[in-house]
Amino acid sequence: MIVGVGMDIIDIDRITRAYEKNNQFVKRILTGIELDMFDQLENRRQMEFLAGRFAAKEAYSKAVGTGIGKLRFTDMEVGKGERGEPVWQQPIPPQCRVHLSITHTKSVAAAQVIIEER
Repeated sequence: MIVGVGMDIIDIDRITRAYEKNNQFVKRILTGIELDMFDQLENRRQMEFLAGRFAAKEAYSKAVGTGIGKLRFTDMEVGKGERGEPVWQQPIPPQCRVHLSITHTKSVAAAQVIIEER
C-alpha cells in the first residue's frame, strides 16, 4: 500500500547560483558519500547531480509529510544502484520501501518519491 508520494522540480540555474554564491551550499545538501560522488563529476554534471539530489530530498520530505525543517538535507541520502540508478538510502520508515526517480533536462531537475508499506 502506498503511504506517501512526493514530487519536486528545481531550476538547475538556481542551484548553480546558490553554489557559486557560497560553495559551502553543497555541504548543506549532500552527505559525505554523496559529496564523494559529486567530486568525481565534471562541472555541468555536478550541478545536475546537486539539483537532482536537492529535488529528491525535497520530494522525500513531502512524501513523509514533514517538509524540510524537521529533516535536514544531510539527514537524507541517495546512493547508487548496481546499474548506476539513484537509490534511496536513508532514512527509510519502518516496514516501508522507498521508490525514487530523478530526471533532468538542461534547465530543470525533478524527482518523485513513493513510499510503500511492505
